[in-house]
Amino acid sequence: MEQRVFDLEKYVTNGKPGVDGDKEWKSAIAGPGPGHNAWQMVSTALVIFMTLPGLALFYGGLVRKKNVLSVIAQCMGIAGLVTILWWACGYSLSFGAGNAFIGDRSMMMLEGVSPYASGAGFWWISDAMWCMFQLSFAIITPALIVGAIAERMKFIAVLIFVTLWMFAVYFPFAHMVWSGTGFMSGILNTAGTGATIKAIDFAGGTVVHMTSGWSALVLCILLGKRKGHGKEPMSPHSMVLCAVGTGMLWVGWYGFNAGSALGADGIASNAFMTTTLAAATAGFVWAVTEWLLKGKPSVLGFCSGIVAGLVVITPAAGFVTANSAMIMGVAAGIVPFLAVAYLKNMIGYDDALDTFGVHGVGGTMGAILTGVFASKEANPGIEGLLPGLLGEQLKAVGLTIVWSVAATLVITIIVKLVVGLRPEAEVESLGLDLAEHGEAGYEH
Repeated sequence: MEQRVFDLEKYVTNGKPGVDGDKEWKSAIAGPGPGHNAWQMVSTALVIFMTLPGLALFYGGLVRKKNVLSVIAQCMGIAGLVTILWWACGYSLSFGAGNAFIGDRSMMMLEGVSPYASGAGFWWISDAMWCMFQLSFAIITPALIVGAIAERMKFIAVLIFVTLWMFAVYFPFAHMVWSGTGFMSGILNTAGTGATIKAIDFAGGTVVHMTSGWSALVLCILLGKRKGHGKEPMSPHSMVLCAVGTGMLWVGWYGFNAGSALGADGIASNAFMTTTLAAATAGFVWAVTEWLLKGKPSVLGFCSGIVAGLVVITPAAGFVTANSAMIMGVAAGIVPFLAVAYLKNMIGYDDALDTFGVHGVGGTMGAILTGVFASKEANPGIEGLLPGLLGEQLKAVGLTIVWSVAATLVITIIVKLVVGLRPEAEVESLGLDLAEHGEAGYEH
């Protein structure tokens, strides 16, 4: 086979192909390259690891022991359900050409998605691997909502809600933010129509955390409070499980954030660094803030702060410097803490495991701060987007909130009319594990 020599400075920018039109470079790539493709495979496995077992243990430890299996079953059920939807039509609706808001049916049942082709996500990544990487995001996003409605929603209602929510919220947002050419050049990929919102979202501040967080708020309000809420103790049954799940989430998040660079390059390294700094800083700051205001630094505080730091840095991970990540980590340790410790009680909603306080509030703040701290020093490719970026981020935040809230309101009403939302009061009192799954998490 003829050997071809390339001027790497001409054809590569930060480890990736340069500007569009480098046909000589692209034509030389016959298929997936081993380095970047391997990193994408590892990243995909890490993100799946975030849901199972990470999120399942994190949430499972926070509920009462009579409901631990219900949370695990919801995470597992969502993983299977979303995978089937993704294969059938979800990937096509998310990444097919379609229009400005939704894809098309061209890749239903993964038609044409080949493990030997590349270019759907990045020139050196297998199209099949790109599809699976995006599936891992699609799985964890609705699973996050489980935290808000834990211990009081029927399993069948959860599955129907998630099915409708994927079509009404997730697939459209994945398409709007990530399906266009370039690297997330706008939340609405309406090239040629002049209607693009040029916000940036590196790994899912809007697509994942804001959509799930704001939807969780609406759902938990419409669902109502847990039986006995405010009258009887509802402490976590195992902070050990929660802490173990937190560690798994942190490790898995490197696939989430650094994997979103779509290559094992400098941008991935920067995302890895900023993710670490923000998570560790936020965990420490949350616990110290709790110590100052409530008297003791709890393990739950460390866990919540770590996750909040991961959430806040997600939309910015590949766009900000280390120093900016530290500032965002401090903010992540304070603002979501205030939402969880005080806002929830002031308003009176029962967000059981603080999905809104951490993912809704944290994701919103992260999307906004991305517009404040994004810099060409961290990622030269965004230099042209920086003028007016904060305004674009605010537009994206507004659109995400309105869309997620409105869609969830309608979906919740539909599910309530079709199958009902809550189990019988007696079932809720006894726990969902035995009633819904015929099993108990513990012998005694």
